[in-house]
Amino acid sequence: MTARSTNAVPLGDRWVDLTDPEVYLAGVPHATFQRLRDEDPVAWCEEHDGSGFWSITRYEDIVAVNKDFKSFTSAEGIRLEEMDPEELEARKTMMEMDPPEHTRLRRLAQGGFTRRMVASYEEAIRVLASAVLDESLPNGRFDFVTDVARQLPMRMLGRLLGAPEADYGYLVDRGDAMIGNTDPEFTDHVVGQSDTEGFRLMPFRSPAGIELFEYAQKLADDRRANPTNDVVSKLLAPTMDGEPLSDLEFKNFFTLMVAAGNDTTRYSIAGGLLALLDHPDQLQLLQERPELLPTAIEEMLRWTSVTMHFRRTATTDVELHGKRIRAGDKVVLWWIAGDFDERRFPDPYRFDITREPNEHLAFGRGGPHRCIGEWLARLEMKVTFEELLPRIGSIRPTGPTRRLRSNFISGVKHLPVEVTPA
Repeated sequence: MTARSTNAVPLGDRWVDLTDPEVYLAGVPHATFQRLRDEDPVAWCEEHDGSGFWSITRYEDIVAVNKDFKSFTSAEGIRLEEMDPEELEARKTMMEMDPPEHTRLRRLAQGGFTRRMVASYEEAIRVLASAVLDESLPNGRFDFVTDVARQLPMRMLGRLLGAPEADYGYLVDRGDAMIGNTDPEFTDHVVGQSDTEGFRLMPFRSPAGIELFEYAQKLADDRRANPTNDVVSKLLAPTMDGEPLSDLEFKNFFTLMVAAGNDTTRYSIAGGLLALLDHPDQLQLLQERPELLPTAIEEMLRWTSVTMHFRRTATTDVELHGKRIRAGDKVVLWWIAGDFDERRFPDPYRFDITREPNEHLAFGRGGPHRCIGEWLARLEMKVTFEELLPRIGSIRPTGPTRRLRSNFISGVKHLPVEVTPA
């Protein structure tokens, strides 16, 4: 086995409670994941407010389970939260579906997110990125997350949805409240700290879902009356078999796009810059050799693995590494653990912008649920750093990094920096 090199990466405690969102305020608990990969790769984890679950932490096992959607279904939920049938039906997106139902919805949505279609967005994304940097860089000192990383995905998503520009900030604030539903900075209804029973039929058990549902319905009514060429119009158009999305399917899909289409890319951009700041030799190398940006982006994605896990539910008894997984058991695929598995990635705690191959799990791998927005996320990251790096002579942090309080999303929510112009 390849010798390990932490390269100053804080590994944390070997025995943390992986369900506790407070744990992740200090960063990813790499030491616990390392222990599980080495000693108990199919580990039973107890929950304070749930039935418990199996943690899958090795790369090859994660990919294998993810592919086997017949034995490990998504239809019972993709997060740790357990939902009754009414909740599942009310909050179901294509992420909580298996083929062929999943395939039907994915086919409706994927036209706007193919690699070829996304490539046609590059000019628009570059104009947006340049405008964002023109606004922030002259300030010298600013929060890179709120002033840069949050802005580009927000503006691009708004354009794709065909939403009025004046609504972009509102949509992203509501998306933050949903996907950051365990962080008191983003919501007054913190899951686990307040009573959210009244919102159990809303996405992410969040009152922000009510507002986004209302917004989505108004947008759908307008697009049905006045169709355009945006993603929303394409989603609402009848398919070849004549079955367009129902109102509930559309509203759930819309809220998914608002949350996942902005937050995950924002945190990937922010986490990518933080990795460069923590590894100044790699930042210098990238500035000297900008042609390395494509492999640098892949390493940023592996390093951040923003969506830390997805859950599946066993549909039959399965044995894995000598453990008996029973039908009905929750099975959690820890993408973030698989992306630091030295069985797959030599010297995984070394941030290396030249790393190849780099078949990371940041967008999922194997099976039907690979991230539909992966090419858009890559392009937004590439353009951001292509526009940023030539404009700066130096960049340094000026205060503590603050992370999202979440066991689901690994996010840098504040990164104060100071830049000098090139």
